[in-house]
Amino acid sequence: MRKYAPYIFIAGLFLCLYGTLQMRPVRWDLTDDKHYSLSEASKNLLRSTDAPVEVTLFLQGDLNAGFRRLQKATRETLDEMAVYCDLRVSTDINDLADSLGLPPIVIHEREQNGKTAQTTVYPYALMRYKGKRAPIALLKNTRGLSGEENLNASIENLEFAFAEALHLLQQDETPRVAILEGHGEPDEAHTYDLMRALSRYFQVDRGSILAADSTAVDAHMLDGYKAILIVGPQTAFSDAEKFVIDQYLMQGGAVLWALDGVRFSEQVLQQEGFTPIVALELALTDMLFRYGVRINPALVQDVQCLPIPVNVSSDPQQPNFQPLPWTYAPLLLTSQGSPITKNLGQVSSMFVSPIDAVGGEDGIEKRVLLATSTATRLTATPGEVNLSDMNPDMTQFRYQYVPVAVSMEGVFNSAFAHRMVPEGIVNGTPIIKQSRLTHQVVIGCGSIAGNELQKGQPLPMGYDRYSSMQFSNRDLMVNAVLWLTDADGLISLREKSVALRLLNDKRAHDERTKIQLISTISPIAILALLGLTVQLIRRRKYEK
Repeated sequence: MRKYAPYIFIAGLFLCLYGTLQMRPVRWDLTDDKHYSLSEASKNLLRSTDAPVEVTLFLQGDLNAGFRRLQKATRETLDEMAVYCDLRVSTDINDLADSLGLPPIVIHEREQNGKTAQTTVYPYALMRYKGKRAPIALLKNTRGLSGEENLNASIENLEFAFAEALHLLQQDETPRVAILEGHGEPDEAHTYDLMRALSRYFQVDRGSILAADSTAVDAHMLDGYKAILIVGPQTAFSDAEKFVIDQYLMQGGAVLWALDGVRFSEQVLQQEGFTPIVALELALTDMLFRYGVRINPALVQDVQCLPIPVNVSSDPQQPNFQPLPWTYAPLLLTSQGSPITKNLGQVSSMFVSPIDAVGGEDGIEKRVLLATSTATRLTATPGEVNLSDMNPDMTQFRYQYVPVAVSMEGVFNSAFAHRMVPEGIVNGTPIIKQSRLTHQVVIGCGSIAGNELQKGQPLPMGYDRYSSMQFSNRDLMVNAVLWLTDADGLISLREKSVALRLLNDKRAHDERTKIQLISTISPIAILALLGLTVQLIRRRKYEK
């Protein structure tokens, strides 16, 4: 019996291993881009669930190849998520996707016989958890990208989309963010779309640090806010207000700055056809420089820009408005190296100032979020913006990829580290000279976060009413605030990349017959060769 002991041990070990595999399958992701792997942030989020997670998938029916790929990737993502929680998937499209306000997508395709086929699909899912539900858009449709690129971006975004929905459903208390007022910022009507977009994730408050009827400022009045937004101020901040913002940041708060670097008058420009431009003094330069950036008192002009209607008629009685390119309204490029801007299209803007990174040895990680194109000119202050400048000298557009928005992550030094506590501060504590690990976003333009009004109704952020085009301003602002407030690292899931491997359609069509012959004959030839080889080996073996 002793001589059989090793074999009995190996058999027992095999049975234990087999039983373990039966209870929990072992998974190896051998793809270069880790296409089938979830991040640790997603795994931790899924493990934290204490009730079933139900997902209804509406992407069903007779789909084309691209949407079948999206459907397959969605199911694979859900299968991987089901390993870490009790996740149940159904495909009951009678759950009425349209009743949830989810508009269908109509696909027009040309068939081989030349006819056009039309298909309606619902690229959505619905997640339920503990009686709450959240719709999920599976399709990302970015202007300027091809259909294949949009579908690939959608596949890259799947893990984030499901994790974000589950995170929202798990929240027992809605976090708060604040939009600061009191310095001539755009009113609620002109930031309505920003507040509506953020309200899905946060309670959005508005208010001033310095009350109109008091000179006292509570040093802790911003405590409890996950982030604060300073959007388009036009008057200078007092030392007391700066101190409150600085110490809020030092305690781990996050700040989004959307600041104009130049003062101008759109009203004068419309009435007179020109406006002088001077540096806008907000008294924030010292703070931002201390944190690692500088907004320059200049404007960028770019050949990649929006058109504006201009009266080209010489007769004042018969105006003739024609759309002409306005280089002071650049269409900004987004970086693919940040989770804030990955897979976003162009961002529209008006009167934008360039940004410089300073203090390169400060240990702050800085990433460019928005930049101009390859043909940019800088207009210094003091100067003038003139509507007659519609055909500038293109040889002067010598700059490329000028940064106009950056993100910063790290430990920041206080702007008040070697200063006295300003007068008027109450409930103060000793000055905190260095922050915890935190985040900031700085944008050299206030209008990026605003929306226009049409007949008194707010338009979406980034919507150009003259060209009827929608740009990515809303996604930029939402992603930026999510990044600022993301303690669990979920926003980093937007950095996931899936390689886009496309067939050469022309070659596939031209060489169709050859490809069909090779794919049909090759397996038969290989089997025949193997069979012949086996016969030869058997013949040689038995002839001996």
